[in-house]
Amino acid sequence: MTQSINEPWGLSVYGAGSVRVKPQLVRVKLAVDVLEPSPDQAFQKAGRAVSQLRETLRRHGIPDASVSGSRLRLSSEYEYGSGRKFIGYRCKASYAIESGALDDLQQLIVDAVNAGAHHIDSVEFDVHDKPALRDEARRKAVAAARRKAEVYTESAGVSLGTVLHIQDVDAEEYRGYRGHGGGGGDSAGDLTPGMVEVSAAVLLGFSLGR
Repeated sequence: MTQSINEPWGLSVYGAGSVRVKPQLVRVKLAVDVLEPSPDQAFQKAGRAVSQLRETLRRHGIPDASVSGSRLRLSSEYEYGSGRKFIGYRCKASYAIESGALDDLQQLIVDAVNAGAHHIDSVEFDVHDKPALRDEARRKAVAAARRKAEVYTESAGVSLGTVLHIQDVDAEEYRGYRGHGGGGGDSAGDLTPGMVEVSAAVLLGFSLGR
């Protein structure tokens, strides 16, 4: 089957770039979650767990400003089988904690669980100045796209013209575009453990000379 270009105008290439740095902070999402036969018992037990948790976080040097949380939420809990059976009242409060003390992370989680955090929902590492790292990744993406364009035009025996079009590609789509060639971007498979990767991608359109 012969394929054709319906509207030839120049050269369009994709480029990706990434920057890897050591994490500077960690965000932990956890929750206090209790189930008791009465609303009063559920509120009391969850309230004690929340107080112990906040005190534990302060002992680890995490200020209240670095802890975002929800109010205690109460809901009826049922067990389903041959029918619906009421089993009690669930009281839950979720928290997101941010800390720069990465070396203390393991002990922080252990102490938080012992204090009453019944669920550890996620642990995510991040950096402080992500916009600056994203800009660096964008520069790498543009350079990668240009290198690819130069290879194509050199192989085709034409000269590379000016940039006619620049299209930013959402970083979340980065891995989806990898199948088309990263042009210098790194594979997610060789991501160094313990590193934070900030990626960017771009589509560049060039005119062609003779």
